[in-house]
Amino acid sequence: MKLLFIGARLFDDVALYTKKMGITTVLTESNPQALNLDLADSHHIVPRGMELPKEIALKEDVDGVVPLIGIDGPLIDVALLKEDLETNHGLPVVASPLDAVSISGDKIKTKEFLLENNIKTLDYTVIDSNQKNQRLELNNFPLVLKQRQGQGGKDIKITLSVEDVHKYLEHYDGALVEKFLDGIEISVEILRWKGHSVPLVPVYKGNTTLDCIHPLNKIKKAPLAADGVNSHEHNQAIRMIAQKIGDLIGVEGSADLDLIFDKVNRKTYVLEINTRPSGTRYLTAASSDINPLHEMVDMATGSWDTNSVRERIKEYYALEIPVGDYISNRNSYKFREFHGENDWIIHGPENYQRITIRGKNKEDAFRTAKQLKLNL
Repeated sequence: MKLLFIGARLFDDVALYTKKMGITTVLTESNPQALNLDLADSHHIVPRGMELPKEIALKEDVDGVVPLIGIDGPLIDVALLKEDLETNHGLPVVASPLDAVSISGDKIKTKEFLLENNIKTLDYTVIDSNQKNQRLELNNFPLVLKQRQGQGGKDIKITLSVEDVHKYLEHYDGALVEKFLDGIEISVEILRWKGHSVPLVPVYKGNTTLDCIHPLNKIKKAPLAADGVNSHEHNQAIRMIAQKIGDLIGVEGSADLDLIFDKVNRKTYVLEINTRPSGTRYLTAASSDINPLHEMVDMATGSWDTNSVRERIKEYYALEIPVGDYISNRNSYKFREFHGENDWIIHGPENYQRITIRGKNKEDAFRTAKQLKLNL
């Protein structure tokens, strides 16, 4: 079995697994200085775009293609590559199709999709620089302004006044506007392949803040526990929402759903759909024992089975803590799998490292954090 992987940045998360499974790996990457190139059996430096990866996939006679792309920009090109290779060459590409990417990559289209399917999402309006005061009464603040494309908090601004809105629109032609909620940020990953889906564990990503602190800089936990609601029922409801959306939009591979829980009215709203590997994948793996990227490998090899995934799901408690830089010889692909009931993994680039901890329960996870001398 031979697989082509597109993108080196996340390859260290699958390198150990592919070696264990006896899979020959071919890697393409546009950055010659990228990490992880030597972890593959062979690699090719290619220009940006999907033309050369396609040629290499066909020349190398691989059995499947796994794009390991964690950013939105190339996803349309990946979807077009998928359509070509699957339709014309019978070669599976573990990524979402064009329709799903077109909706998920545009926040306005996402809103329209959610409303058309009666899925709870925050009320919104769209303004442009010539209509700065449209539906912006002073008592509506704070408001969240977003661009229709973008990820990771990019181009998002929480505004406290009309003047703030005006300043934002000095840099943009318009904005999608939502009410700011005092709430909890949530993610849940969805695995889906050939019409079959498995939603995984909802992850607590921290409270919303007026200064737009990104979840990567917060302590995150799984499974989700929100005050004032039954955690099991709440998590199951979120998983069912994720499965419904995954099936309706037709995602494939690994995708994730961003939601927000309103602390005041105790309601959960869907914010975004991301048709790419999630930044919460380590928490998912720690708490459920299901590694989404490993599952993508199984999809490419034809061995993925939803019943097997459901049977393998376990229930642990997980913590993820940003550490900046943490001296350890475990930040390596050789230590990227959790073992047993209590374990920890360090991951991430220099200055942005995080430690994800698995515990049999909450007490065990916090005990490990204390032993590692982490600030909680």
